[in-house]
Amino acid sequence: MRIIDSHAHLEMGQFDEDRSAMLERARAAGVEALMAIGSGSSPTERLDAAIPFAEEHDWIYATVGIHPHDASAATEEHFARLVELARHPKVLAWGEMGLDYYYDHSPRDVQQRVFRRQLVLARAAKQPVVIHCRDAWDDCLRILEEDWRASGLGGIFHCFTANVPEARRGLDMGFLVSFAGNVTYPKMQHLRDAAREIPLESLLTETDSPFLPPQGRRGKRNEPAFVVEVAQALGNVRNLAPEDVASATADNFRRFFRLDDR
Repeated sequence: MRIIDSHAHLEMGQFDEDRSAMLERARAAGVEALMAIGSGSSPTERLDAAIPFAEEHDWIYATVGIHPHDASAATEEHFARLVELARHPKVLAWGEMGLDYYYDHSPRDVQQRVFRRQLVLARAAKQPVVIHCRDAWDDCLRILEEDWRASGLGGIFHCFTANVPEARRGLDMGFLVSFAGNVTYPKMQHLRDAAREIPLESLLTETDSPFLPPQGRRGKRNEPAFVVEVAQALGNVRNLAPEDVASATADNFRRFFRLDDR
């Protein structure tokens, strides 16, 4: 099987004891490329958290960005640093960025302001965006339609949690829709319904490691090798072999980011 994990947080402390072995397991499982996300663990202090992994491994790529949880901490110095980091040849996108109204770790108006600011910077850098959205789809889609659609750069709805209408609005703006381990959870039938309806050429697979392990591994740490189980779940709802889903979503990622031209 050849597959891509389009979203993983490799810098997290959960991987400190076996990071090298974890990456070896991913390769053994068929992970041919991985996107290391440059936000998630105190990103305003470690804006370059994903880049060292991309520099060390030719099959790993990186993003840079400020998570909505940390919007309140964002300063002009942080934005300037992001502009600098985005020039790195292994940085493919900005993110994850967006809105999170479930936890509200930062005030909503601040989240929106920092989100819009990063969209401006990503547009100037001519790079797509990786979107985090939880319980904020109306505002998130409105902002993207107002501030991003015209760029034509598109992006990824990471760990998609909404329904088909929201997915279609994203597809209309050139987004790919990425599913994580929560697509395997019994109570998430709406995600499986969406995964069945979204065109195969618009799907991606991810783990969001170390978070959201597949159903059979809940309560344990997630890791990139388990992205295979996401492909299995998507194959089940689309009546396709997991290998076919894995190959198609890998091709989608490579095509979107023009990896074969790099």
